[in-house]
Amino acid sequence: MIQEDKLEELKQKASQVRRDILRMVHEVQSGHPGGSLGCTELFVSLYFHIMKHDPSFNMEGKGEDMFFLSNGHISPVWYSTLARSGYFDVNELSTFRKIDSRLQGHPATEEGLPGIRVASGSLGQGLSVAIGAALAKKIDGDDRNVFVLTGDGELQEGQIWEAAMFAPNNKVDNLIAFVDYNGQQIDGPVDQINDLRDLHAKFESFGWQVLECQGNDFKELIGTIEKARSMTGQGSPVMILMHTIMGKGVDFMEGSHKWHGVAPDDDELEKALAQLEETLGDY
Repeated sequence: MIQEDKLEELKQKASQVRRDILRMVHEVQSGHPGGSLGCTELFVSLYFHIMKHDPSFNMEGKGEDMFFLSNGHISPVWYSTLARSGYFDVNELSTFRKIDSRLQGHPATEEGLPGIRVASGSLGQGLSVAIGAALAKKIDGDDRNVFVLTGDGELQEGQIWEAAMFAPNNKVDNLIAFVDYNGQQIDGPVDQINDLRDLHAKFESFGWQVLECQGNDFKELIGTIEKARSMTGQGSPVMILMHTIMGKGVDFMEGSHKWHGVAPDDDELEKALAQLEETLGDY
């Protein structure tokens, strides 16, 4: 059970991360605010409460929990969280998507950005990468976990399902995966583009342990992640179907696929920031 003072701290961090996201994409009129806003509670929970991790950063991640972002287009929420947890200077967020910046639109490794272990954003690949990292930990005798986030629209990629078969068959039981289950993708509602049907039943039939939660509720989300951790080491991976709201925190963005990859204009930014408290100081 999370303490109330810690819960309030996480909520304050989430408000600042959301401000960062909006200001970053507005600055360059480019990027993906919708999914970033919707996944803010997850990133804040992992980096400020759940994971054992070291901002001094080593690529192999030995003795640490590791996180992989498969739907790499929601990089703004990751960059903000990494900066706010000490991986690099917060002021670097102002370089997002600019020429020669380390903060590319999709996370990359060639510039050596701390916290990023693999380039991502070519959808469908992250679950496979996370499985490889989890297997490496088992070989090394490392008892920490690997976390990975995928998008629900991303599950229309075939490689996801190859990985989904592989992990239970090879007892990758130190892996906790999340689906950002917001029901929206760039072209519209997921169920109208290519309906995923019953994801819970699908992953269970593949051999996963499956949990569901509201991803924008810190208490429920953290409780579910803690339950997932208690289920590791039992011979199969854990999947958390995390129900979120695209654009969460900004009333005119919430629930609409139109904010998947569209930046707010000046007036929209002002209206959005008015709904979010500045808690840690803007960069």
